[in-house]
Amino acid sequence: MNPYSLLNVDSGASSADIKTAYHRALLTAHPDKNPQSSQTDVAAIKEAYRILSTPSLRAKSDQEHSKRKGPRPAQVISLTEFDEVEGDDSWVHSCRCGGIYIITGAEMERGLHLVPCTSCSETVWIGYELVEEDS
Repeated sequence: MNPYSLLNVDSGASSADIKTAYHRALLTAHPDKNPQSSQTDVAAIKEAYRILSTPSLRAKSDQEHSKRKGPRPAQVISLTEFDEVEGDDSWVHSCRCGGIYIITGAEMERGLHLVPCTSCSETVWIGYELVEEDS
């Protein structure tokens, strides 16, 4: 199960975006609103939200999904080509479709390099090196 696809959010989604998607998914799967849905759908949605709303579980899930054979990157882009988002510990780069690629400092610390576009199916490999700070 991929909790991001179950809640229909991308891997760079904020906590607020995840919570909104969770409530939207629950309404869609609610038996009174959609008689074709099953209790399993609701249980899976709740589990996806639990994973994505708990930082340690989200990191573990991200790491497990990044180890799987994923999409081949369309291109390699250096982090120096990304724009840093002030006060957000994240970097963005425009995709040719008009969407963006987003990577956070936490994702880089976990060793994430493959990042999908927020709008299309394209994925890029982001090149960077982590620098150890002297204490």
